[in-house]
Amino acid sequence: MTTYEKKVMEEMVLWQEKMRKKPSRSEQFTKKLQVKINNLLPDKVHQVITLSIEKMMKAVLFGSKYISGHPKKEGSLQLREAYVKRSIRHYKKAATIEGAITGAGGILMGFADFPAFLTIKIKMLFNIAVLYGFQVKDYKERLFILYLFQITFSSQQRRNELLDRIVHWSAYADTLPNNVDNFDWLIFQQEYRDYIDLAKMAQLLPVIGSVVGAVANNKLVEQLGSTAINCYRQRYFHAIKEIGTS
Repeated sequence: MTTYEKKVMEEMVLWQEKMRKKPSRSEQFTKKLQVKINNLLPDKVHQVITLSIEKMMKAVLFGSKYISGHPKKEGSLQLREAYVKRSIRHYKKAATIEGAITGAGGILMGFADFPAFLTIKIKMLFNIAVLYGFQVKDYKERLFILYLFQITFSSQQRRNELLDRIVHWSAYADTLPNNVDNFDWLIFQQEYRDYIDLAKMAQLLPVIGSVVGAVANNKLVEQLGSTAINCYRQRYFHAIKEIGTS
């Protein structure tokens, strides 16, 4: 194991410990504030958001427009992650600009923000998967991307449940059905919406929307990128372990 691999393995372990923590008081307070902001917006806004999430996520499984390039077969983990981090910076810039523009437009432009922002995040995850050497044409690799998405934008309690699936993905993937209808879309949508509502709903409010949109998009993409890196590191080290024991 190289010096870089030892370093990032330590980072991955610390990340997993953080993901397993119990919800803090600040997180509980945030949830209450989130409910208040939600109540300021009409039901139609919530309906549009939920529908956008479902359509976009199903496009991940059925569509091909997000698939570009071939899995990177060669290169050290350090080199791969240099490309991954550059890709994340690119998508953070795109998300920041998109959030500022749609945030300045209030509720009407906010309708356009959710599918646009989802597209940016999904494209980034597909690109990261390819850089780590995974074939995103594979149905179960797309499910892994959905789990990456979900573990990033879920409550702390839900993260604890999902992390074990990520850590033991090879074994868990063998139990997955090939029918997408068996995926729990309801929980997925609710968890995602509950997590991002505080930042993204505030983006729909007058005056502050532009600044909130830019900052929120930047931070959310950064968080998603960090989650993806640590989850793919887990699979990388698991593969090394499997080779060593075979």
